[in-house]
Amino acid sequence: MKLVILMHLEDDAEGVEQLLAEHEVAAYSELPVLGHGSGAKGWYGEVAPYRSRMLLAFLKEDKAGELIEAVERCTICKHPHHPVHAWVVDVERSVISGLGSSDAHQSMEEDKR
Repeated sequence: MKLVILMHLEDDAEGVEQLLAEHEVAAYSELPVLGHGSGAKGWYGEVAPYRSRMLLAFLKEDKAGELIEAVERCTICKHPHHPVHAWVVDVERSVISGLGSSDAHQSMEEDKR
């Protein structure tokens, strides 16, 4: 199991949603984020905050790899200096309250089929 994290400007939300649909990522969580950064060369102080979004998806390893490769190739960004960022993180363990281990979760998922 992998955790895929995407970060993008709100202006690119429609393109990111399309990318997720194209790669059949149906379940994810999305959060509003206010990004901050230092001033550019010749500019002193802080730049205006960026209205961004952070997306979290738990995916199987092959699907996570597919999505990361798609992000690397994508050209959806409306602002070329603000690309979509993507990270993949290993998930060591997963539990659900009241059920215990990830084995219980897997068993529940199999029962739904």
